[in-house]
Amino acid sequence: MLALRTSSASSRLPAAPSSNGWKASRCLASRRCVAEGPAHVAQLQVADLFATPVAMASLPDAAAFNARIKPVILNRRRMHPTQSRSAMNGWQSDTEMALWAGDALQPLLLAVVELCNTRTVDVAEQDRPRFRWVPQAWANVHEQGGANQFHTHPGAVWSLVYYVDDGYAGSSDRALGGEFVILDPRMPAIRMAAPDLRCRQADNSIGETEILMRPATGRLLMFPSWLSHGVRPYLGTGTRISIAVNVLALPA
Repeated sequence: MLALRTSSASSRLPAAPSSNGWKASRCLASRRCVAEGPAHVAQLQVADLFATPVAMASLPDAAAFNARIKPVILNRRRMHPTQSRSAMNGWQSDTEMALWAGDALQPLLLAVVELCNTRTVDVAEQDRPRFRWVPQAWANVHEQGGANQFHTHPGAVWSLVYYVDDGYAGSSDRALGGEFVILDPRMPAIRMAAPDLRCRQADNSIGETEILMRPATGRLLMFPSWLSHGVRPYLGTGTRISIAVNVLALPA
C-alpha cells in the first residue's frame, strides 16, 4: 500500500482494496510537501507547456497621442449612438475608426502592426510574405458601472486594447474596479472534476483560471483573439476611454 501524507491525519479514510490489487486511499494536497520537497522521487522537473502569449507595451509619446485622440473619440460619441457588442452600460463606436479618426489614430495602428510582426511567424513562408495585417479599430467609453461581458474575436489573429484614459485619475484604490479579465481557455474543463484543486506551476505558484490586469493610461495590451476576455464593472467617477483593435491576416 502506498502511504500518502496529508496535511491533517483526521482527513484520512481507511484504505480499501481495489480491483487491481492496490489499496485506494483518500489523500489531500499537502502544503508541507512543497516546503520540504518530495521524499519519494528524484530529479523532479516541471515544465509549463503551451503558454498563451500576452504582451504589454506603451507608445513612445503616449501623452501627445492621448491628447489628440481623446477629443476625437468624445466628439464621435456625442454625434453617434453606441454600437454595443460586448459593452454593458457603456458606449462603443463602429469598427471604422481608422476612417473617422484619420491621422490621429495612425501612431497606434503603426505600433499594432509592428507588434504583430514581432510576435508572429509564418512557418511556411518562402520567398515573400503570404499575409498582410488589416487592423480594425473601435473606441470604448465607460463611465461608472460600465463593463464588458466575456467574449472572443472570431476571424482575427491578434486583439489589442489601448488605454487613452484609465479613469482612475492617478488613484491606486482597487475598489474602483474596472480590471481587464483574461479567462483560461481550458475552462471549464479543468474545473469539472474537482473545482477547488489547482495545478502548481513550474515555479510552485498556483495556477489560476482568471487573470486580472488593472488598466493604466498609455498601456497597450495584446493577446490572441481566441482568448476569452472581459472587463469588470468600472466603479470610478471619471470617464474611461480605450481603443480596441482586431488584426486580421489577409492574403498578401
